[in-house]
Amino acid sequence: MSTSIKSTALDFNAIKTNLKTHFNTAEWNDFDFETSGLSNLLDVLAYNSHYNGLIANFALNESFLNSAQLRSSVVSHAENLGYYPRSSTCSNALITINIDTGSVQNGGSADTTTTNVTINSGSTFTANVDDTVREFQTTEDISATNDGTGKFSFTTAAGSTDIPIKEGKLKTKTFIVGNSTDDTIYIIPDSTMDTSTITVKVFETVAAGSDHIVYTNIKNTVSVKTDSTVYIIREVPNGYYEITFSEGNVLGKAPSTGNKIEVSYLSTKGPDGNGAASFVSSTPATYSIGGSGKYAVIKTQANSSGGADAESISSIKLNAPTAFAAQQRMVTAEDYKTIIFGKYSAILDDIICWGGQENVPATYGNTYVCLKFKDGVSSTTQIQTKDTIKAELSNNLAVMSIDTKFVDALDTYVEADVAFDFDPDLTGDSIETMQKIIKTKINEYFLNNLSLFGKIFRRSALLTVLDAISPAVLNSAITARVQRRVAAPTDFTLGKAGAIEIVFPVILGVPDDVNYTIQSTNFTFKGVSCFFRNKLSTTTLEIINIASGAVIDDNAGSYTQSTGVVKLDDAFDISAYEGSAIKVTATPNNQSTIKPLRNHILKFDIDKSKSRGTLDTQNTPTVL
Repeated sequence: MSTSIKSTALDFNAIKTNLKTHFNTAEWNDFDFETSGLSNLLDVLAYNSHYNGLIANFALNESFLNSAQLRSSVVSHAENLGYYPRSSTCSNALITINIDTGSVQNGGSADTTTTNVTINSGSTFTANVDDTVREFQTTEDISATNDGTGKFSFTTAAGSTDIPIKEGKLKTKTFIVGNSTDDTIYIIPDSTMDTSTITVKVFETVAAGSDHIVYTNIKNTVSVKTDSTVYIIREVPNGYYEITFSEGNVLGKAPSTGNKIEVSYLSTKGPDGNGAASFVSSTPATYSIGGSGKYAVIKTQANSSGGADAESISSIKLNAPTAFAAQQRMVTAEDYKTIIFGKYSAILDDIICWGGQENVPATYGNTYVCLKFKDGVSSTTQIQTKDTIKAELSNNLAVMSIDTKFVDALDTYVEADVAFDFDPDLTGDSIETMQKIIKTKINEYFLNNLSLFGKIFRRSALLTVLDAISPAVLNSAITARVQRRVAAPTDFTLGKAGAIEIVFPVILGVPDDVNYTIQSTNFTFKGVSCFFRNKLSTTTLEIINIASGAVIDDNAGSYTQSTGVVKLDDAFDISAYEGSAIKVTATPNNQSTIKPLRNHILKFDIDKSKSRGTLDTQNTPTVL
């Protein structure tokens, strides 16, 4: 009786072996399958089964978001969930533009007759990034008014002197609307476009000067009515982008036959535009003032940042299901995180949100949002982003009477004292070199694994990394502490007495009679160089004179173990301190697991950490 062939065995040789087994009957017992022509037939059958099996497997994988490998498949599944992946994003910079017509370089003759000067949207500036010239554009008309002495300072429509410019080249694509029966597709053949910079104008006719209507991206529209003018921009399988309008029944008003559609956008280099620090006008930097060319002084207020490639496949797989769960509304903390990060992922590394009931102290009626911006994003851009989130997202999509409160990310540092046994016979490195390598490896571990919200430090995981550095590291142990920093003028005022509160995001250690749980770095108090620590076996804080070791103040404050709060009383008067901040170190109750709360991010203090090796030559007999 023949043996059944397993269709899931896609290996070529396994399929051929199964076919041979199928012929393992009495009439084929003496047949040599390898030296006969039947071997070729088995090869063909095995190849055909193998090929068809792979095709079926690949096709099935591409049918689901989690298993899809092709970008076109992932994008398609995401769109079915109502999620449109982010395109490439322009790098943004802030500059100021000023003209002094009376300056020496302009001939010293001040122009007091010209009243206003305008620089049109789309004016170009160039900057050198990594020895490559990048082009930046103004995104709106900016104007300047003569102050009466021949000086002009350009401002935006909102009145800001910080002028935003975006990296990219301005491109325009024009379409003519055909008959309503035509299946018209509007494809923009550019995979590097920044969809957030699109301007869609629909003209009545192709004639010059024809009236036009500006259409709005549906993602920026709160509600859609029968007369709404909206469009959808989506990525198509070849990486280009397609503009879609209403067919006349849904999604508002559709362009009519004979209309001209003009799509303008910036084509960007994405992250290659980040880091530009000096800008010049590419025309060159002259503007007509009173009929003569005058040089404009351009200063950079914020280096270019925020440029990014199109959203990656892994990011789409992560964000699409959560965006679908949010359903374009902001109710839960996860909804806030999903919608905000989906819109601003180009400039954000991470985001965390929590309700007012989870805050300390509890403040009902609020949702707290903490944003971790990418390196290089200017403070002005950060403020503008927060204002835009409130105006365009939370005010329209959140529950009524729930306010959005932004809080800053807080850095909590970990100090790690490492002790390890070292066998020099197993490596060419010295014990001193290994001590430095271990501190560097810990720093890399924190940067790669713990630099975002909600990341937990687990001592055993780090010890595994350290033990794997070299066979010469025989074993290792870590004493972990947590550290917060306070500095003037954010946390206190130099030379002025006042209470200081330091919050640790963990439960602190129980005071004992041998080791101090709390200890600070040096500062000047009442003209004396001091530090503070807790009294042994108590939670009371005392201030110690560094030179003499005497106690200056035996009741300077206290700490609460369960909440992680350290308080210094109203008499705490600091006139100076060492370094950029006072470092306050505490021993956590659980050194094996340090789990930061809410908006705390764990970092590594390499300067206050120690690495100490002990020689342990294994082939040397131990003598007691």
